[in-house]
Amino acid sequence: MNDSSWGAPAGSGRRGPDQGPAPAGPAYDRHQAAQTRPMPIVPDVPAGGFQDGHGRGAAHPSGPLFRDETPHEHPQEPMHRPTPPPPPAPRPKKSAGRDLGAAIGVGVGLGAVIIASLFIWKAAFIGVIAVAVVVGLWELTSRLQERKAIKAPLVPLAVGGAAMVVAGYVRGAEGAWVAMALTALAVLVWRMTEPPEGYLKDVTAGVFAAFYVPFLATFVALLLTAGDGPQRVLTFLLLTVVSDTGAYAIGWRFGKHKLAPRISPGKTREGLLGAVTFAMAAGALCMEFLIEDGAWWQGLIIGFAVAASATLGDLGESMIKRDLGIKDMGTLLPGHGGIMDRLDSLLPTAPVVWLLLALFVGTA
Repeated sequence: MNDSSWGAPAGSGRRGPDQGPAPAGPAYDRHQAAQTRPMPIVPDVPAGGFQDGHGRGAAHPSGPLFRDETPHEHPQEPMHRPTPPPPPAPRPKKSAGRDLGAAIGVGVGLGAVIIASLFIWKAAFIGVIAVAVVVGLWELTSRLQERKAIKAPLVPLAVGGAAMVVAGYVRGAEGAWVAMALTALAVLVWRMTEPPEGYLKDVTAGVFAAFYVPFLATFVALLLTAGDGPQRVLTFLLLTVVSDTGAYAIGWRFGKHKLAPRISPGKTREGLLGAVTFAMAAGALCMEFLIEDGAWWQGLIIGFAVAASATLGDLGESMIKRDLGIKDMGTLLPGHGGIMDRLDSLLPTAPVVWLLLALFVGTA
């Protein structure tokens, strides 16, 4: 046998006769084997987890031990349970939107002044109307100037408005119309003392204010001129207040269907039904017990008309306030807003009550 086979390199795959069969797998020479690193031996993990040198459980190494192992395979990690939804929030209670205590106190105070002046001295009640008219004109013209830059002249409006109320009480409807015409003329002339820019819108607003506040308030003075004038004025006030109260009470408790959401979101059809019901009942009682020669059925008609006119008047001022971008016309009356916020339903109702009473029982 050739001895050169014994000296063959290790990589040749040949072995001597005394070395036995070649091992499975590739063979390496001694130089290459010396450069290889031994594979670390991974100890067997007992069923109870890793153990430290003292036999205590050791923490599981961070991350998966093998490449195909996922974190969810570790029994030590807690399972994630869905968080239960929070309990529903309690429904907010209905709110009146105003300080009822202050509103009731102011209302009682105003009622006492009106009743005292109405039954003690009629001239004093005319003075109360005139003061309310002047303050209402001041609120209206101030808001117009602040929000729309409209300068309706207040001086001729205030003087003419007070004169209109007095003329209506002294000279009747004819005196009221003449005072209205003179007031409008005074507004036109007064505005001429300023630059012409904005003249048309200023005088238009002034004539509107003269009609809206003092002229409509003059019909309250016309009611007072009759023989039972105090009772007629009291009927007018009671029906308007009862209508507003019925609309508020029923609408706040049962209101679901909006009456005019674009104008006044708080008003509902149920509230209007409450206003009509309350006003008709109060009208029947007033015509039966307060007005001479009055009948209960006439009171039903008057009550229905008052509910309609008071609601329209309230919506009309709400339209003005929305155009101006304000909630109240003023802050003079706590819990109510301004004077104009109380006159909104009274002003358009005064001519309606005066006309119906004139048709049913006359003006004397």
